[in-house]
Amino acid sequence: MPNKGFLLVFMNPPPAFEEEFNAWYDTEHIPERLAVPGILTGLRYISTGAAPRYLAIYDLAAPEIMDSPDYRRVAFENSSPWTKRVTARARVQRHAGEQRYPGDRITGGAARVTVMRFRALSGAAVGTTSDAVRRCVEEQRGVRQLRILVDSSGAAGADLLAVVEAAVPLSEPLDLSALGESAGALDLVNTYTPF
Repeated sequence: MPNKGFLLVFMNPPPAFEEEFNAWYDTEHIPERLAVPGILTGLRYISTGAAPRYLAIYDLAAPEIMDSPDYRRVAFENSSPWTKRVTARARVQRHAGEQRYPGDRITGGAARVTVMRFRALSGAAVGTTSDAVRRCVEEQRGVRQLRILVDSSGAAGADLLAVVEAAVPLSEPLDLSALGESAGALDLVNTYTPF
């Protein structure tokens, strides 16, 4: 069975625009995306501290869903006027690709979701970084699941996103020394709670 795909979006709307941003997300954007065949889930989160303030995770039946006619019918240049208005005012960071580990899971219910992003990794570094993150995270108290998501769309290399779902905040800080050379590619560690 092929690995599942993902769309992970970080968004930072201006504070004065948050009410409209949240209304758009809940009443138009999430329902519109969930109506696309192959989009399995669409869940929103809010940061417990640092920016980016909002996170949305969409689980896809396969990475190719992002290129499907059904998705393209509601995305990019075909986005609604409200979507174009909101995304023009919010800072958006979008990642899409393949769930490399374990490959077949979808986002579950978790009190905390921690995202670690490693930028511009070579093919070999994706594997070693994935292994190092697994060693650092999987045995921590309260961890329900870890997924490794890989966005290979960047010209400089792949972005690896480690998504840790936990029942409680992670009890141990990330041991950067265990990540070896990949620690230098880590540019974001942020924790979110369901919105």
